[in-house]
Amino acid sequence: MSLFFYNLITSAYFFAISLASFFNKKAGKWVSGRKYLFNNLEEKFSFQKTDPQRVVWMHCASLGEFEQGRTVLEALRKEHPDIKILLTFFSPSGYEIQKDNKVADWVFYLPPDNAANARGFLEIVKPSLAIFVKYEFWYHFLFQLKKMGVPTFLISAIFRKNQPFFKWYGNLYRQMLGCFDEIFVQEKGSEQLLNEMGIKNVHVTGDTRIDRVVEIAQQTIEFPLIAKFCGQNPILVCGSTWAKDEEIISAILQDSGFEKWKILIAPHDISKHRIDEIIERFGSETMLYSADIERVDPRKRVLLIDSIGILSKLYYYGKVAYIGGGFGKGIHNTLEPMAFGLPVVYGPKWQKFKEAAEMMNMGGHFSVKSQNEMIRVMQDLNQDETYASARSQVESFIQNNNGSTQAILKCIERYV
Repeated sequence: MSLFFYNLITSAYFFAISLASFFNKKAGKWVSGRKYLFNNLEEKFSFQKTDPQRVVWMHCASLGEFEQGRTVLEALRKEHPDIKILLTFFSPSGYEIQKDNKVADWVFYLPPDNAANARGFLEIVKPSLAIFVKYEFWYHFLFQLKKMGVPTFLISAIFRKNQPFFKWYGNLYRQMLGCFDEIFVQEKGSEQLLNEMGIKNVHVTGDTRIDRVVEIAQQTIEFPLIAKFCGQNPILVCGSTWAKDEEIISAILQDSGFEKWKILIAPHDISKHRIDEIIERFGSETMLYSADIERVDPRKRVLLIDSIGILSKLYYYGKVAYIGGGFGKGIHNTLEPMAFGLPVVYGPKWQKFKEAAEMMNMGGHFSVKSQNEMIRVMQDLNQDETYASARSQVESFIQNNNGSTQAILKCIERYV
């Protein structure tokens, strides 16, 4: 691909988002969030003209990428309390949730990628160091950083042969990789692909998300009313579920072999329509977290979590986790329950997630396609020996893959 076609494609893409903003809420936020962006940047970074300071800039596509970058920012802040941190997002789903994040001094949208925007943005911010997370590759920003001599890093990256970097038309993308001073990848396969192209500044450091979920698991967990609901019962914690997932999960309540089990359900979507849908499926067995938790009924078997922000801690109460999304585009976060040592069950679409592939082979994860398969897997995990083996494999994976943040920081320290 030539630069001409890259500019043409990206301009068309940004124009399409602008058109979509008239009838699509997310696109509307994408556009409105960038209004007066450069005026706001000029105001916030005016000190760079008179009293220059060290600014670390991290860019993430969305919320998931931020979770991978977060531990690195926190570690940099701890080691260098004098630095300033700028965090940018491409997507509203990241910006809207993290715009008040305390790890960063400023949170902004990234301007659309073109030569003028990249030059203007970097001349205002004057970053001392730039970090891109996982999949974000913007030609003009990367080449302007290289031109200015700003140390630039890519962290938690994964590369696959079907990506443009490895295609006959991927020359421009390969040039982007040359803009990074250091590239930190999650696994050996990515390192090998890059090495075969002659890119040697590659480090296998694993997934920083593991450091984050371990940190959460080590925090004090206190939800006394949820603990009262759980009691001494074995708990199936179901995270980020969709309708098909809940259909599969409901089989547990219908099987007499699981009469002691209780279920916590934290759906991906907590809109009224979805909450009503789940209540209808599980019926009188259901308690609603926001409405009923103050008057816990120990006879109820399903606690429906209609709040955001506590799921990662709820796995503390679990014996087994079910992760949603496996009947849609792909499973959601399996590392959060694994940090608590929980064996994980999910639907059939898990293949593109490296930790799922590894844990399926090790026997710590289980995939199901039907209610009958769900029952069979849960029957196995209800056996002490099978459960202990699965839990041991999960704990081993987390222990062996923890420490990515420090490995990255050790290398970056040479540039700070």
